[in-house]
Amino acid sequence: MRIAVDAMGGDFGPGITIQGAVQASREFGLEILLVGVADIVKKEFDRVRPSGSKVTIIDAPEFVGMGEGLFSIRRRGRSSIRVGAQLVKERQAEALVSMGNTAAVVYISRKVLGALQGVNKPALSLLVPTLRGLTLLLDVGANANCVPEDLEQFAVMGKIFMTQVMGCRNPTIGLMSIGEEETKGNDLTKKAFERLQASSLNFIGNLEGKDLYSGKADIIVSDGFTGNVALKVTEGVVETFFHIARREIMKDFFAKIGLLLMKKHLKRVYKKIDYSEYGGAQLLGLNGVCIIGHGRSNPNAVKNAVRLARDFVANRVQERIQEEIAKTALAGGGSGAE
Repeated sequence: MRIAVDAMGGDFGPGITIQGAVQASREFGLEILLVGVADIVKKEFDRVRPSGSKVTIIDAPEFVGMGEGLFSIRRRGRSSIRVGAQLVKERQAEALVSMGNTAAVVYISRKVLGALQGVNKPALSLLVPTLRGLTLLLDVGANANCVPEDLEQFAVMGKIFMTQVMGCRNPTIGLMSIGEEETKGNDLTKKAFERLQASSLNFIGNLEGKDLYSGKADIIVSDGFTGNVALKVTEGVVETFFHIARREIMKDFFAKIGLLLMKKHLKRVYKKIDYSEYGGAQLLGLNGVCIIGHGRSNPNAVKNAVRLARDFVANRVQERIQEEIAKTALAGGGSGAE
């Protein structure tokens, strides 16, 4: 299996991404195609101990910066993201993994690869830790504006991913809204509720923002605007909590001793909520496998993003999504677009 990795993506430069990609090649026995400015990639690659890995460097003379907008993205005709997506399209790689500019990866991969037949909008999905395990949240930013059919498709795609990759049998599905009652929400959520309730999916009703990490549902669907805001608020709260806790503990001698005694247990807690353990977000419904990692990814996060791409390909998630979307369209008597 060959995985294309955007070597130029991420906040910390190519070195971190390349280190994680080499680790993935060694541990998972994968062939990695490192895509980026050849001279820069080669220099960083030589700094890593690449023995035991199967890595090929693919030249891409341009790259997209983390803060660049759509105009700049369109001008980068030979960027590492575009070259990587093209490798997937031409079947020279089974998947693309990037820690780069999320908007750029979503835009370019959609443009180069397109959506699976019958899929209106590929959705960005992310596994989040909860009190009961892991929940898949989608969409988390690819589609700010949605219609009810889109949310139903998100639920179908999420079901396939959780079943095939995560081994979750008949996953439960919740709809993000402002109240648990069926009558709560805006026009989008009310109509989506009706569609999901009438479907064969294991739909359990509306969920509120407070339920995001409760584990009440295996999958939570929302439009990309709502999902992204919920996710970013969570990241901010977690970072603020740890900052305040660290500051307060350092003020007290006995609290410092308590911290030392709890250090091993706190590490276990941190590992459960550490994004690097879960790899990245999956762009479900794309006509090609694409995993988008966090810009602040460390080598472990890069390695796990590659692992996620491998599992996605090995479990034929795309093919199964295509089959289920076709069944949904037939059951609905057509596309059912609102």
